[in-house]
Amino acid sequence: MRQAAAEFARNILRLLYPKPCLICDLPEGGAQEPFRHGLCSECYRSVTHDPYPACPRCAQTTGPHADTAHGCAECRGFPFGFDRVIRLGPYAGKLREAVLRTKHLPGEGLADLLGRAFAECQRPALEAAEVDLVVPVPLHWWRKWTRGYNQSEAIGRELAAGLNVPLAPRLLRRVKWTTQQVQPTRAARRENVKGAFRVSRGARLGAKTVLLVDDVMTTGSTLGEAARALRAAGADRVVVAVLARK
Repeated sequence: MRQAAAEFARNILRLLYPKPCLICDLPEGGAQEPFRHGLCSECYRSVTHDPYPACPRCAQTTGPHADTAHGCAECRGFPFGFDRVIRLGPYAGKLREAVLRTKHLPGEGLADLLGRAFAECQRPALEAAEVDLVVPVPLHWWRKWTRGYNQSEAIGRELAAGLNVPLAPRLLRRVKWTTQQVQPTRAARRENVKGAFRVSRGARLGAKTVLLVDDVMTTGSTLGEAARALRAAGADRVVVAVLARK
């Protein structure tokens, strides 16, 4: 009886104070279909439907008949440090807008919900990776303080929950301040983040498979440097999960 009364009260509150979609701001009462993970049906479909084939090694969008057995033309032969990349979608449209909002909106709500949608929509690929723990790419302490939270950690929390594996948010540390990755070449970007990450003292990964989580991947330089630090600490495999691939 008490549970039914509480649900009735929640429904009344939704009618009186409908929450907006976290991407397009459409009020929940104005949507034709129920919201899913805080998103209206159109935005949810937009961010979770990936219409393009992607390279399994670097997650770059490819042509429908491209040979990606050993990577695509962009990544073939390049030593990333990680084994493969799982993406939610390309950095475009609603997904791009959502990623940008996670960087500027206060609180972790949207990043958490995108992580939940990611875990839901890419469950087969994530489960096939057989990961032992989830590690978010850390922010430098100053950037985390000014932003208020680490969106990669919020995403990783939901992926870990969906896979029922531990989240290790403090295992990897960013020990070097780096400028924003706006360098024109992959070599320059790689040099910018060289030595930026370190695994916490005493951590031993013991041949584990790590799911390394970030919000966006551009050239893979940051993720590659983080993966190399994890491998140096004993990780057997590093699989990357990103919301969006530029």
